Amino acid sequence: MPEAPLDLLLLPTWLVPVEPAGVVLHEHGLGIRDGRIALIAPRAEALKHKALEVRELPGRLLAPGLVNAHGHAAMSLFRGMADELPLANWLEQHIWPAEARWVDERFVLDGTELAIAEQLKGGITCFSDMYFFPEVASELVHKSGMRAQITIPVLDFPIPGARDADEALRKGLALFDDLKHHPRLSVAFGPHAPYTVSDDKLENIRILAEELDAGIHMHVHETAFEVQQSLQRYGERPLARLARLGLLGPRFQAVHMTQIDDEDLALLVASNSSVIHCPESNLKLACGFCPVEKLWQAGVNVAIGTDGAASNNDLDLLGETRTAALLAKAVAGSASALDAHRALRMATLNGARALGLDDRIGSLEPGKAADLVTFNLAGLAQQPIYDPVSQLIYTSNRDCVEDVWVGGKHLLDAGRLTRLDEQRIIANARAWGAKIASKQ
Repeated sequence: MPEAPLDLLLLPTWLVPVEPAGVVLHEHGLGIRDGRIALIAPRAEALKHKALEVRELPGRLLAPGLVNAHGHAAMSLFRGMADELPLANWLEQHIWPAEARWVDERFVLDGTELAIAEQLKGGITCFSDMYFFPEVASELVHKSGMRAQITIPVLDFPIPGARDADEALRKGLALFDDLKHHPRLSVAFGPHAPYTVSDDKLENIRILAEELDAGIHMHVHETAFEVQQSLQRYGERPLARLARLGLLGPRFQAVHMTQIDDEDLALLVASNSSVIHCPESNLKLACGFCPVEKLWQAGVNVAIGTDGAASNNDLDLLGETRTAALLAKAVAGSASALDAHRALRMATLNGARALGLDDRIGSLEPGKAADLVTFNLAGLAQQPIYDPVSQLIYTSNRDCVEDVWVGGKHLLDAGRLTRLDEQRIIANARAWGAKIASKQ
């Protein structure tokens, strides 16, 4: 039988597959069929294949969709509410009281929709969400066409949507069952942090994660105070406690990790755990510096996340990646630390690996899902171009994002959201801001 035609053939100036590492393909084509990458070939060869649609993309770089490996989507509605504060004060005196007062299903609905729209316009095709009412967030992701890991929030005290950890887990397990065959949604466990979740709950999460082959996503070693507090309370560092409880492993996603000694590093390496780096949030809250280059050289998988817009204050993963690349050089004392190609890998394939999705997304390879983004490098500030990946990381921003596809579905077309009403989302966010500000 003759080969079925491609649904779409893209012809960019540069194609960056991410895998193999460091490769830039000039004047190649990428073909999509049934939501998957079906072809990567030199332009002349690619044009020999029949396609229902052909898109010329001069001056554009085609890359895997960006993976935002850590965030709190609905907290976009708290953007800028409590700036210039250290983490403990910011969290305990401002964020937690605001959440207790304002967070309900409607808040999560509007805040998550705002975050999804912002992320799509920034070239993000997949994100990890750690927040309350995960069933609301998952329904929005489903409708939006985006890809996400939704985490089940677990803390020792009552939270919006759950009276206690047992109820949160019961609801989470029901959500896991509902979504276990979903093509774009996965569910992981999201214990908040070592200092807010007790041993018995962590052990329960470990058992459930093993049974369901699910990820565990957790803030760990975010501040020096957290580590000191753990030493006083448990006689061991938080990561060592988590290792003793059996949580570390390929499914474990350690968010932040600004405080790392040699024993911590050895535990991360031995367990094959992933670290998710959130440089701008850590800088803004003065939490410390994750030693990215040291982790990378030791073989630890390091991904990148924006954190929530309440502590960043944006969901700009391309900007986050630039910050990560620059900060890594200063922390390592080496100008060659975290070069542009590795930085892009951290924002794509490493993120996919951290979320257990690297067999499906994160690189441009035949058979993988067609999660793609085009960047316009034809602008004034990007000229001349010697290395397009270097220009992407060091001279570009999210305004150069033009098109986004998830599973072959066109979700951003020439900067325009195809499934979401941007003006309505803005109006909803402004209404929330006015309401919250009037009660402060």
